Amino acid sequence: MKRIKLMALLLTAGLTFGTALQANAEVGYINYQKVLENYPAAQQAIKEIDAKTLEIQQFMVDKERQYKSLDTPLKKQNFENQTANELKAKQEAMYKLQNDKQTQILTQVQNAAKSIMVTQKLDAVLSDEVVFVGGVDITELVIQKLKGM
Repeated sequence: MKRIKLMALLLTAGLTFGTALQANAEVGYINYQKVLENYPAAQQAIKEIDAKTLEIQQFMVDKERQYKSLDTPLKKQNFENQTANELKAKQEAMYKLQNDKQTQILTQVQNAAKSIMVTQKLDAVLSDEVVFVGGVDITELVIQKLKGM
């Protein structure tokens, strides 16, 4: 009987101590926008997406010129259909590029944040938009980690 009471007492003490340790959990946070602004790969991705957007705009300007030179309604209708299909394909390619780049950058930022979380012995890393008070700002550490990759 004494053993059971002793085990119960030790278990209770252990749970209390464990709960107290969890109450002191360290949370890190990052300013994701600042990370993107200071991460060369993210800036390069933005340039690639902007170039693709400009390419689509130039495509439309060229097609508009071609459209004006057509003389029959049937030619114009066929040209409109063909242009619509080409435009749709170009837009889908641009959206795919944008999605791929966003996913790639997010994964890299998450991996850097996870690495910093381990080295700084943090329990979690949040966006700075979520943190109201407290926490440790690891934005600069994440930027440095990403630049070193």
